[in-house]
Amino acid sequence: MPRSSRSPGDPGALLEDVAHNPRPRRIAQRGRNTSRMAEDTSPNMTWFTCFACSLRTQAQQVLFNTCRCKLLCQKLVEKTGILLLCAFGFWMFSIHLPSKMKVWQDDSINGPLQSLRLYQEKVRHHSGEIQDLRGSMNLLIAKLQEMEAMSDEQKMAQKIMKMIHGDYIEKPDFALKSTGASIDFEHTSATYNHEKAHSYWNWIQLWNYAQPPDVILEPNVTPGNCWAFEGDRGQVTIQLAQKVYLSNLTLQHIPKTISLSGSLDTAPKDFVIYGMEGSPKEEVFLGAFQFQPENVIQMFPLQNQPARAFSAVKVKISSNWGNPGFTCLYRVRVHGSVAPPREQPHQNPYPERD
Repeated sequence: MPRSSRSPGDPGALLEDVAHNPRPRRIAQRGRNTSRMAEDTSPNMTWFTCFACSLRTQAQQVLFNTCRCKLLCQKLVEKTGILLLCAFGFWMFSIHLPSKMKVWQDDSINGPLQSLRLYQEKVRHHSGEIQDLRGSMNLLIAKLQEMEAMSDEQKMAQKIMKMIHGDYIEKPDFALKSTGASIDFEHTSATYNHEKAHSYWNWIQLWNYAQPPDVILEPNVTPGNCWAFEGDRGQVTIQLAQKVYLSNLTLQHIPKTISLSGSLDTAPKDFVIYGMEGSPKEEVFLGAFQFQPENVIQMFPLQNQPARAFSAVKVKISSNWGNPGFTCLYRVRVHGSVAPPREQPHQNPYPERD
């Protein structure tokens, strides 16, 4: 049952409690004793009650402050834990970030750096080439300045050397051995065999230094590198590289200044040129000329130029410039064209001289 709303000191309440409580007497006695003590001590305990209340108030205030401090400490601990977690996360991030940055650098920076190094190497290489070209240009400029400062005599000497090498003959040579020309030995004179041109060992001939006829088809014109035939009369037949409409013939001899004997008496003088074609070969007269040894290279326009192509040329020499023993022929060139000429060239009975 619910308790009554009466106060504990009420007598009616005590009686009612006694009626319902199994220990009514003891409780009632205690209630009476308590009421008496309260009535007896209430005037004397007033100051003590105030003191107790003040102590209780102070205790509550201290407890409140303590609880507040505890809350502050809890919040501080929570904040400190959060800060520690943040610091730990930052530390872990700082440990793993450099490796990832390094990988990123390897992927995105090393490629452009390698390209830049290759470009620098190319620039350095081309700079060296430019320096070399600049040095070559400086040397060329210096040589040109030297050539401009040369005297007329030096220029003339260079012109003579150019004439000796035959660089000014700007015509194709169809009698050149390297292009397929050869010697027809059946219609060519025998080579002059001189004792000085043989090498012996115990009366046994080891070597013959006499040059064959095809030496006249090569551009090497040096003293002694010629084809010699006995006496002042002889002939040579040249099988051309292909059929040619003939126009000119060039003879070349060494100059007197480099001749070992100091003379040009072995040079050919009067000769006749024939064009040959067919089998048996038909000879067609093309012209008669005279070679002047003072001009080391002479080109002779053919006096007769028929409108037909020839596969061979015969040079028939009838005299030389005074040597009765042998005649030397250094080089023979044959000029013309593969296609038929459109116009007949001017007939000149005299040889063209340099």
